[in-house]
Amino acid sequence: MSASSAHFAASAAMLSGIAARTLGWPPDLFWNATPAELAMSLAPPAAHPSTPAPLGRADFLRLIESESDGRN
Repeated sequence: MSASSAHFAASAAMLSGIAARTLGWPPDLFWNATPAELAMSLAPPAAHPSTPAPLGRADFLRLIESESDGRN
């Protein structure tokens, strides 16, 4: 086995394990995923363009106030 083949095999095994532990993917799902699908699935939520900005403290307090039913 060439050095590049050995490197690919080791990297694929490592990524397969990460996908299994982190995403709960079985081996067939990992091997059928494209590199872009794997990268997007492992990226932090903020890296996804559809992720809304986090709720700020002022907005959070306004939300609590608007949803308050007077019990606390």
